[in-house]
Amino acid sequence: MEKLKVGERIVINTKVMVGKPVIRGTRIPVDAIIKRIADGMTTKEILEDYPNLTEEDIELIRGEDVMPLSD
Repeated sequence: MEKLKVGERIVINTKVMVGKPVIRGTRIPVDAIIKRIADGMTTKEILEDYPNLTEEDIELIRGEDVMPLSD
């Protein structure tokens, strides 16, 4: 599978960043944004570091709920 669309803004493509999930139209890995959110960066600060992103991109990631899988 070469390209799998995950939602409208996050895509996985084996030819981009070795298949890591990235923000559509960029080579910015989702985990890079998650790390900055976890480090306490504001949306404004992230946008300063990644001007190709939109506020909607960041808020989508920030708003995701992560639920642990039970064993």
